[in-house]
Amino acid sequence: MAQLAIEELKQLSSQIRRDVLRMVHACKSGHPGGSLGCADYFAALYFGVLNHNTDFKMNGIGEDVFFLSNGHISPVFYSTLARAGYFPIAELSTFRRLNSRLQGHPTTHEHLPGIRIASGSLGQGVSVACGAALSKKLNGDKGLVQVLMGDGEIQEGQNWEAFMFAAHQKIDNLIVTIDFNGQQIDGSTQAVMGIGNDIEAKMLSFGWEVLHMDGHNFESILATMKQAKALCGNGKPIFIMMKTEMGYPVDFMMGSHKWHGVAPNDQELEKALAQLPETLGDY
Repeated sequence: MAQLAIEELKQLSSQIRRDVLRMVHACKSGHPGGSLGCADYFAALYFGVLNHNTDFKMNGIGEDVFFLSNGHISPVFYSTLARAGYFPIAELSTFRRLNSRLQGHPTTHEHLPGIRIASGSLGQGVSVACGAALSKKLNGDKGLVQVLMGDGEIQEGQNWEAFMFAAHQKIDNLIVTIDFNGQQIDGSTQAVMGIGNDIEAKMLSFGWEVLHMDGHNFESILATMKQAKALCGNGKPIFIMMKTEMGYPVDFMMGSHKWHGVAPNDQELEKALAQLPETLGDY
């Protein structure tokens, strides 16, 4: 996959956001907030960082593999995969329809290229990624394993077992990015169940390398991802703390948990799309 320049990535992320809004609006359900907030990350990952092949093989031998742990933001994942060429862009119109391969949470029995695990049962993605990364190390495969998770997910205990396991096993081909938008379905993460102020100190104490990046700045995303890849192979897994804003950059959606899982109506869709240039053509 050819790497895109930053201006091209900006255009791509705008189109991905348009896809997300139109997909969720069309079926009147889905999760636009986190999807909008992570669009820049996905554009940079698949078009500037990940060594991947659209001739999809489930085993991922010889390439980097990605797992989406917070599977409810499937719209942004599906749009990115389609725009990368994994399946036809027109298929985005089937999102959440009966018998569609594009269900609300990614699944594997529909055999959708680019999807390696069913996700959305929060807290499981890092564990799966640990297994895949350890398998690559045991097989001498130089590919890396990337995973995205949400900040609300670390209220789940399984993650901390996985963090401990990865450090103990020195799984140093693993890069975990956590989306810190501070929001979840019922309110702020702090209000629902505070996860503590110093996550960095926790991860360092578990034996991870910790990096920070601005999830709405391509220079920051690309530079941090480059640094993360350079740190691989040094005996420690990598943890990236990514700051984003839910609903970004749609003015009436930003920063509110109310858009975690609510579809825009006709008027809201029109208002949102007016803030996002159509750059690559709507499906």
